[in-house]
Amino acid sequence: MTVVEPRLTLERRLLREHTLVIACDEVGRGALAGPVAVGAAVVDAPRSRKRVPQGLRDSKLVPELRRHDVAARAASWVAASAIGWASSQEIDEIGIMRALGLASVRALADLRSQGVIVEEAIVILDGNYDYITPAGERALTVRPVIKADRDCASAAAASVIAKVARDDVMTRLHDELPAYEWARNKGYASPEHRAAIREHGISRHHRASWSIAEAPTLF
Repeated sequence: MTVVEPRLTLERRLLREHTLVIACDEVGRGALAGPVAVGAAVVDAPRSRKRVPQGLRDSKLVPELRRHDVAARAASWVAASAIGWASSQEIDEIGIMRALGLASVRALADLRSQGVIVEEAIVILDGNYDYITPAGERALTVRPVIKADRDCASAAAASVIAKVARDDVMTRLHDELPAYEWARNKGYASPEHRAAIREHGISRHHRASWSIAEAPTLF
């Protein structure tokens, strides 16, 4: 399989008309347990002229042992970054798509607290559906881009930064409830995770509204 290296082609084009590009990508959408996270990475014109950090890829393509290093270099490269969260309880209460919107709003609020003027940006959102605008960010220009985390360096940065942060959360939750093997499966539907659910039932960190018993293995 040919690995596509993310570039800044789209970002540079968008920066001709916008002061900033903010790329957003979600992590944990398909998990059975734990929060969902939305990473946000800001690129301005100076960053768009810098070299993309070596090894930066969509987080799914970065080997686990290298992710922390790649995420750290990505965070140093972008102008600012943030992660927004929605808990498993919130996912149960409002559904996964609205929870993604809530997490993205929280990530953008974090950027604002860092001094980023979010309203001057165009937002690249990985995927084909804008869940940010319905969540309340109606003043922003949001552009869904399929495979943005593969093709756009800013989205790859958002992806790997969020992935590392969420994996760390799941590893800490594993220490609390080791039976579910979250340090290994990060809350996704691995065979050992589903076996533990059959034996122990679901925990307070599981998404209780989901049909967990019938969930397919996702990796």
